[in-house]
Amino acid sequence: MPRFEPLELEGLVLVTPDVHGDARGFFMERWKRSAYAAYGIDADFVQDNHSRSGLGVLRGLHWQRTPHAQGKLVSVVSGEIFDVGVDLRRGSPTFGHWAGAVLSEANHQQLWVPPGFAHGFVVRSDTADVLYKTSGEYDRDSERGLHWDDPAIGIDWGQGPFQLSERDRDNPSLHDLDVDDLFEDDLFEGDLEADLEGDFEADSQGDFEADLYEGEQQA
Repeated sequence: MPRFEPLELEGLVLVTPDVHGDARGFFMERWKRSAYAAYGIDADFVQDNHSRSGLGVLRGLHWQRTPHAQGKLVSVVSGEIFDVGVDLRRGSPTFGHWAGAVLSEANHQQLWVPPGFAHGFVVRSDTADVLYKTSGEYDRDSERGLHWDDPAIGIDWGQGPFQLSERDRDNPSLHDLDVDDLFEDDLFEGDLEADLEGDFEADSQGDFEADLYEGEQQA
């Protein structure tokens, strides 16, 4: 059975699959519905994406607004990335906070990023091939972006230089997002205005998509 480790932000989960190796190589189950559902990750995956990026490429931060929100199960088949989720759930006690994990071909780990989070990653190897299963299909009109270096969030991406698309460089800050671009969360009660105007203590946990469809689809 895979091991499931909840990260600092409720909903983000680091998954370590069972890997069976010998002199011939290895075998692993990358995803098995019953095993993930038993832990509570019961997503109905409808699309698989694959991106390849070079050293220092930073893709993010991206999400799709409701009703086309996506959960993403992210993994790496070649190279290494630092993968990040940012809490965008209204009323959440960790609204505007981030958590991340190193995903690589060596550790085989996966990050579950549920709906309600922005997602992004930076490549730490010469190249990286990233796979992610999504619980919703790509919808151009629903895609949204958040500035990768917003000081209100304070993500520690590591040492640059970074390569970003023009679109990602121009993404708005957290304070400039429209209310409708954020997520309701029945688990939390809070004042959105207070969330947007309050002071955010950025988390620095951890050691942390594709511009497809004519360069517009986001990871």
